[in-house]
Amino acid sequence: MDVPNTEPTGRWLVLVVKVPAQPSRHRVAVWRELRRIGGLSLGQGVWAVPDVPVFADGVARVIALTEQGGGRTVTLNATGRGPEDAARFEALFTAARSADWAEFLADCGKFEDELAKEIRIAKFTLAELEEEEQSLERLRRWHRDLTARDVFGAPEAAEAGRRLKECAAACEDYAERVFAALHETPGETS
Repeated sequence: MDVPNTEPTGRWLVLVVKVPAQPSRHRVAVWRELRRIGGLSLGQGVWAVPDVPVFADGVARVIALTEQGGGRTVTLNATGRGPEDAARFEALFTAARSADWAEFLADCGKFEDELAKEIRIAKFTLAELEEEEQSLERLRRWHRDLTARDVFGAPEAAEAGRRLKECAAACEDYAERVFAALHETPGETS
């Protein structure tokens, strides 16, 4: 069972990233990595993540990618000047995770819609089953990644766990239908 990483933190890593404009692939690679690890954009070239171990490898990758692109990163340890600053950072970070969870939930709906369509049109092939199983595995990986970086526990996380289980059950139902269709004897009615 995935449990949100609720390790409390009042400390943040602030990354000031400067990468040359050309070639743009280096800036894009750094930006993608910052987004992938769940970095909070504070302004152009300024990002923050909670100072907890789950972000360490991602921050190291950002620094390495920046240097490979001929740029520089300054990493600062930060805390708010007061509790309201810490609360604002946490709220901004949690809002970003809520947006991630909302996108995940939408993809769960698309996954279930796709399975329903395949059942409706009776497309019970091994190739289709494999494709759906790959889609489910992508949802599982995404859920693990989101859970790892949701250090403050966004409210949508519990629903996302429930929806992932529903997607797995729907895929299992589809797999059973494929198995039955493939092993049905000619003239036999299910």
